[in-house]
Amino acid sequence: MRRGSVGSVEMVQAGPVSRQALGHLVVETAGPGFTDITAEATRFVADNGVRYGLLTVFCRHTSASLTIQENADPDVRTDLMTALDRLAPRNTGYAHGLEGPDDMPAHIRTMLTGASVAMPVADGRLALGTWQGRYLVEHRDRPHRRELILHVGGC
Repeated sequence: MRRGSVGSVEMVQAGPVSRQALGHLVVETAGPGFTDITAEATRFVADNGVRYGLLTVFCRHTSASLTIQENADPDVRTDLMTALDRLAPRNTGYAHGLEGPDDMPAHIRTMLTGASVAMPVADGRLALGTWQGRYLVEHRDRPHRRELILHVGGC
């Protein structure tokens, strides 16, 4: 088996946490799919003056989730929704069905993709890769009002 090489960790910033902020963001979804929240998260970090630290975003729902994904080719997001449809299909006889045939699959999709994401802040900006964006993923079949909590801490 071939092994790559791993370099040493380069220190970027060290020091006490001297600043933090908590925010609330409402996202009105259009139904199933990805809503880009990168600009709002970026603005929140910039407005609160954290140069180095960590931003955490938490989704207050069990049928929507958060992810970091490619933001260049929209076909990636289409294919991801198709994959989630295969992993957690509708109308397959789930015991929980009081809220409709899309509810239990939405819970499964949220469990697979996650309710929170964290990302480093470096030099006052989110340390996203070149083709990365932060998204709220709506898993229900109709539009919803989703609430996100943002927390940034650092120096």
